[in-house]
Amino acid sequence: MIPLPLIAGAAAIAAGGLALFSRGAARRAERLVPMDGEIIEVEGNRLHYVDKGSGPALVMIHGLGGQMRNFARPLVDDLARDHRVVLVDRPGSGYSLRGAGASASLSAQAAAIAGLIRALGLERPMLVGHSLGGAVSLTLALEQPDCVGSLALIAPLTQDESDAPDVFKSLEIRSPLVRRLIANSIAVPMAMAMREKAMKMVFGPEPVPADFGTEGGGLLGARPGNFYETSSDLVALENQMPALVARYGEIAVPASILYGDGDRLLDPERHGRITAGQIDGARLEIVPGGHMLPFTQPELTARWLREAEAQALDEDA
Repeated sequence: MIPLPLIAGAAAIAAGGLALFSRGAARRAERLVPMDGEIIEVEGNRLHYVDKGSGPALVMIHGLGGQMRNFARPLVDDLARDHRVVLVDRPGSGYSLRGAGASASLSAQAAAIAGLIRALGLERPMLVGHSLGGAVSLTLALEQPDCVGSLALIAPLTQDESDAPDVFKSLEIRSPLVRRLIANSIAVPMAMAMREKAMKMVFGPEPVPADFGTEGGGLLGARPGNFYETSSDLVALENQMPALVARYGEIAVPASILYGDGDRLLDPERHGRITAGQIDGARLEIVPGGHMLPFTQPELTARWLREAEAQALDEDA
């Protein structure tokens, strides 16, 4: 029989090796995907944001496990020709740090984005929310209406999901202690091993872009800290969506929804068509594509956003 002290020592060595590997992978990711913008203190969070261009303001909010580069550079450059485009890493995502002890709830995230909007002096911008960023945008429109001019939601999470997509199952860790232990040990190598399968689910039926890790910021999501916060975001969603859905009839700003017909993460009929029927005057467009339209189809997304803006202006006139 192997002595228990020997087993414990071997386990400690293995854990230390995994931690060193994870830290090395994180440093490499940060070299390949450096910060693009500035840091601002908002609501106890350190938010990483980019403020580009001039004109009517757009605030772009990414989804679960992502960061601001999920909105493709050509899309941002196109919009910045005649708009003030503000991109932000949500609290705990990318290079943004969630405040110590801060909640990962939709309300807390919406309050952080509202704080950024006020700090930058933006006057009722259009919120462009992708995936989980859509749920944050809807929450903001209901709880901080003075910060929202209109909603442009791309493949948004809008309805209660009783079961997370398979690609996110490994993130359902309810104990913060266990979540921290996993984040600092097996999370990074596990993410690397599952990356190809996960990316096919996230992007399908469209091909996975070869440069998404760098140009799309995908590499940052596998860092230990980001794994921990992404898991926190997912777990915090439990029991939040029904209360949000019940208030959709109160939304008083123009809303547009864009979905890819082949989205493998969120059902376009459920999260798109049903939701469009619950928000007064909401417009839905379903196009060929998958979940990551802001990265895979920047020209189409830019065109749709401009149309959504024009319709919002017509409604306000």
